[in-house]
Amino acid sequence: MPTLIRNGRIITAVDDYVADILLENGRIQAIGASLSAGADVTVVDAGGLYVLPGGVDCHTHMENTFGDSTTCDTFESGTKAAAFGGTTTIIDFAFQNKGTSPLEAIARAQATAGDKASIDYGFHVIVTHVDDKVLEDMKVAIRHEGVSSFKMFMAYPNTVMVDDAAIFRAMRMVGQHGGMVALHAENGTIIELLIKEALEQGHTSPRYHGLTRPALMEGEATHRGIRLAELAEAPVYFVHLSAKEALKHVVEARDLGIPVFAETCPHYLFFDDSEYEKEGFDVARYVMSPPLRDKESQKALWTALKTDDLQLVSTDHCPFCMKEGHLGRVRQKPYGEDDFSRIPNGVPGVETRMTVIYDGGVRQNRITLNRFVELTSTAPAKLFGLFPRKGTIAVGSDADIVLFDPNECHTISAHTHHSNCDYTLFEGKHVHGRVKKVFLRGELIVDGDSWLGRPGNGRFVKRGEVGGY
Repeated sequence: MPTLIRNGRIITAVDDYVADILLENGRIQAIGASLSAGADVTVVDAGGLYVLPGGVDCHTHMENTFGDSTTCDTFESGTKAAAFGGTTTIIDFAFQNKGTSPLEAIARAQATAGDKASIDYGFHVIVTHVDDKVLEDMKVAIRHEGVSSFKMFMAYPNTVMVDDAAIFRAMRMVGQHGGMVALHAENGTIIELLIKEALEQGHTSPRYHGLTRPALMEGEATHRGIRLAELAEAPVYFVHLSAKEALKHVVEARDLGIPVFAETCPHYLFFDDSEYEKEGFDVARYVMSPPLRDKESQKALWTALKTDDLQLVSTDHCPFCMKEGHLGRVRQKPYGEDDFSRIPNGVPGVETRMTVIYDGGVRQNRITLNRFVELTSTAPAKLFGLFPRKGTIAVGSDADIVLFDPNECHTISAHTHHSNCDYTLFEGKHVHGRVKKVFLRGELIVDGDSWLGRPGNGRFVKRGEVGGY
């Protein structure tokens, strides 16, 4: 059934105006003043609300296994949480396990998500080894499977870390075929040494997670990744950039015209390394990689978001529970109670991203309203081959629409969230701005506190060439 959204203030990355929007057959059919509504049209009054394109979160981990631990959100719970947070498309991960191909990883991930996801989704492939066959499969994935980005780790030796030659070979190939490598940039072998030394000295508490992953080693790896991409004549994307030591290399490269892109995450924008100075195991809730950095880095990240030296804000939603056995989840954060290196790395965030960036960014005059939309929707859609189907409000685009009340106040709490995770970093934070309604391809799936979506309603979205930002 068609839906007519009336009188809303439409905000895109470049526009800001009041108009009506007609949603029909999953797409935006018309935008204009005082559009007429037939008898079969559902009319929604958006007076006083922002009308935003659905959020695109290009970095989530639903049902992902790292080492001995699996994230606590399924595609069902995680995409429901995303929807309540105003996100209508995620890009998650397909793991190339030992002895499997990228194509097998994609098929396995699609099978896992297919009957659970309630919003649209795509995948990056995590590539853990490279040979001629893998490179050929990556090319097939770009050209025929709609998967055009590949994550590679410069950290976690003996599990997912790959060497510089593998990264270079992958960059060179995908760069020639419209793909892009996304790098987790930390110097894995140095970090592994620092962890080993800390444990030998009897340092087992979670605060040592931050102390053994120094910002200099994120900076070193970022610089090295840029040089590899420059030699390969390919674009490169840095995930979860946290440190000013890494940011400076991104800024320098972009100033030289090198196609370097990077994201940061809400936890780096609102928390700093002073959290690691607290006593007790509760510090484990801040164990993510890279770890939280100093206040100077936090300030630099906000500046970079404003100046486009950082292109977007994703969540790296990688949730593990603080309570072992919560909803039956095992080997969660307490798994590392006696050894910080065993604490699963990751934090939740998919439901809070839009609100905290609006409240802490737009309302604090750190970014404009248009830039807010660009950071949370348009830029990720452009960078990862989803635009203009996703990431904007335009005739012909998917009718992924968020009605957002910029003035409504509420308090963030895990008790009212929809993730399986038992905590949020923003517990008790009082914020302005709230998602009121969410449409996925024209279908109302969130109406205030009511859930109208359903598992399996999300679609796998094939992506085009990436890096076109």
